[in-house]
Amino acid sequence: MRTGQIVVLSFLLTAAMLVGTSPQASAASATYRLWHWNIAGNTLHRGSVSDGLVGSLVSSVRNRKADLVSLNEVCRGQYKAIQDRLRSVDWPSDRGNFSRFTATLGPRKGLCRGSEPYGIALFSKRPLGTAKTYVLPSDGAAERRALLCAPLADRPKVTFCTTHLTPRAAPVNGRSPNDRQIAAVRARLNAFAAAGQSYLVAGDFNAQPHHSRLNQMYASSVSSPANGGNWGTHRELDDADPGHCTGQGERTFTVPAARPGPCGTGVKLDYLFVRAAQISGAYTADSLAVPTSCRGMRLCSDHHALIGTVTLRRGR
Repeated sequence: MRTGQIVVLSFLLTAAMLVGTSPQASAASATYRLWHWNIAGNTLHRGSVSDGLVGSLVSSVRNRKADLVSLNEVCRGQYKAIQDRLRSVDWPSDRGNFSRFTATLGPRKGLCRGSEPYGIALFSKRPLGTAKTYVLPSDGAAERRALLCAPLADRPKVTFCTTHLTPRAAPVNGRSPNDRQIAAVRARLNAFAAAGQSYLVAGDFNAQPHHSRLNQMYASSVSSPANGGNWGTHRELDDADPGHCTGQGERTFTVPAARPGPCGTGVKLDYLFVRAAQISGAYTADSLAVPTSCRGMRLCSDHHALIGTVTLRRGR
């Protein structure tokens, strides 16, 4: 796999793009099927590659005909096992160039069987270009939060990214670490757009859609009783489903004690963001049932996998 480049994010925000969607896809438009899951690879699985997690994940990716896959909280050994399993079922078009990993924690006692790094990962059915890891503002903890991005090799103006942001939401020097990290992600995405780059971003943002700190991500066109006050430039692929709390989408977090959100339907922490101006036509998303096939546990993760389909306009 190609070596990724590490870049520290600037805090300066670039000029916002005009927001809007094309009413229908052009002949050259490209449709993408995204699949994201925070697998709790250390917290629940302790780095295991043989408890059923890998098989359940790969089966879902194939059954949902995913093109692009994002993983959070994955141990390096699990990442390698998923690589091998996807190769064995002929999922990638290029067996040697279809995935990227960046560590957010290095090997330490008690982490991922004590001998592996832990972090976030991308997989693509089509070959990937050189990945970059953009380090996010520190929350004061040991884990280095990051945004991992890689362009598609045959469509270099399209970039796929994943991130897992800090859960620390209490203000520090007037602003929460989670808010600062969201702003840093937004700045990087604005820079992509200013450079003529399209992008798709998946990840656990550790914030709910109605939280004010996510107003900077959602476009003002996302306006509902459950999610208003937005001023950003993005649509989230689950924000327009009238059957699941418009503006919020379905729950992605299983912990019952967590606050259920304005519609009372559960907590959403995981997202599939696309810049509104780059979307052509309708888009969809769905939160999947958490597999129960992992040995020794009731659920394979404390998060639901999130899938979505979107068409990017003008051949992007």
